[in-house]
Amino acid sequence: VAEESRAVRERVGFSEASNFAKYKVSGEGSAAWLQGLFTNSLPKVGRTNLTAMLNPQGKIVGEFSVSRIGDDEFFLFGSQAAEVHHPRWFLDHLPEGSPIRFEVLSLSMVGLTLAGPRARDVLQKLTDTSLATKDFPFMAFRKVDIGMAPVWLSRMTYTGDLGYEIWMQPEYQRYLFDLIWEAGKEFDMRLFGFRALITMRLEKSFGTWFREYRPIYTPLEAGMDRVLKLDHDFVGREAVEAEIAAGGPQRKLVMFEVEVDPDAPADVLGDEPVWHDGEVVGWITSGGYAHYSGVSLALGYIPTSLATAESGFEIEIIGRRRPASLRHEPVLDPQGLRMRA
Repeated sequence: VAEESRAVRERVGFSEASNFAKYKVSGEGSAAWLQGLFTNSLPKVGRTNLTAMLNPQGKIVGEFSVSRIGDDEFFLFGSQAAEVHHPRWFLDHLPEGSPIRFEVLSLSMVGLTLAGPRARDVLQKLTDTSLATKDFPFMAFRKVDIGMAPVWLSRMTYTGDLGYEIWMQPEYQRYLFDLIWEAGKEFDMRLFGFRALITMRLEKSFGTWFREYRPIYTPLEAGMDRVLKLDHDFVGREAVEAEIAAGGPQRKLVMFEVEVDPDAPADVLGDEPVWHDGEVVGWITSGGYAHYSGVSLALGYIPTSLATAESGFEIEIIGRRRPASLRHEPVLDPQGLRMRA
């Protein structure tokens, strides 16, 4: 895992990405319908943005990347763990007799991902489309040809590095894997897996569905302020406004750096208690060892009143309390310059 993380951070890594849930929404009125479900404004055509989806109580029932390919045509990407739940939610909110079409793409659309500072160099060898940032900026989403295969190319990755997600019909995947793998040899590209991906997202303080984002949390508690726009109506808006009027969230999602015990090294898995000054005040949602940065990290919820505390935290791991300190910025590239390069 450490070697795979290093390859991505320093050169380029290559992985399969079909495990995301994938949906397509199309038809007259699709944009207005989705806008009424999503907390963020919809992206422009050819762009992607991130959004939350709430229930009437203002709790998170989904988080998605939304890619717009037409005025009323969208791809939605979310967690595979919710691929049964989310379609029911969308279809339950679809107006009766509506021309809007909601499709679960499943494995009719599959993906590959390239990430790392040399990712652009690898991919540019295989397409006539300019991938320079001025031509294909961060969060762009367009149809291009890679080799002889038509794909939807997305300028983003969950690693937080410069990178691309490549979406295609399944009959092209093997061809593209071989083509990209051969092109990457020049840059000492290597494969990376899910464990490496999870440690890299921790270095960026990226949350994940079912852990940091669940129907027991609000977007304000989860720190999703940037994808929360109150300039349009959406399901759960009134509850969000009531939370703000009441003084804001009572708990907050935070990142801890956990002191490693050399005699009994272990990292959090999730659900460990968070202590402060001798009392349990919160819980861990996920975490692990960030190999590239060389630190043990843990995401969790604590009272808002403690979210600026300078000291006094411990996290109980396998029955032993480990000193922990709050990290108010990601441990890697806090300004996000890598992924926008």
